[in-house]
Amino acid sequence: MKRTQGFTTIEIIVAIVFLGAVATLLFIQRNNLVAADRDGQRKTAINAMYYNLEEVFHAKNGYYPATIDKTKLTAMDPELFNDPNGKTLGSSESNYRYDGVNCNNDQCKGYTLRADLEKEDDFVKTNR
Repeated sequence: MKRTQGFTTIEIIVAIVFLGAVATLLFIQRNNLVAADRDGQRKTAINAMYYNLEEVFHAKNGYYPATIDKTKLTAMDPELFNDPNGKTLGSSESNYRYDGVNCNNDQCKGYTLRADLEKEDDFVKTNR
C-alpha cells in the first residue's frame, strides 16, 4: 500500500475547532479588558470630581453645590465630566450621577457621587 503525505479530514476539523475555541477565548478576554479599562476611566473621573469638591470648592466656599459642572469645578479637566460613552454628567444616559444632600438653594451640606461600572458594583463617593 502506498502512503500519501497530507492531513486527514479529521485532523483538519480538529485543528479548525481548536483554533476557533482559542479565538473565542481571546475575543472574550479582550472585551473584559476593554470593559475594565472603561471602569478605570469612570473611577478616575469620580475621584477627580471628589477631590475637587473637597479640596477646592468646599475649602473655598464652605458648602457643596446642588449640581456640578465644568464651571463650578474649574480645577479639573472638563473632559472628565463626560463618561467613556461621551455622555455628560447630568444627562439621563450618563454613567455619572451627582446628588446634593440637605440643600438650601444651591448650597448643600453633603453629596453623593456615583459611577455605574460594567464589571463591578457602582463606584460611590460621599462627602467627608
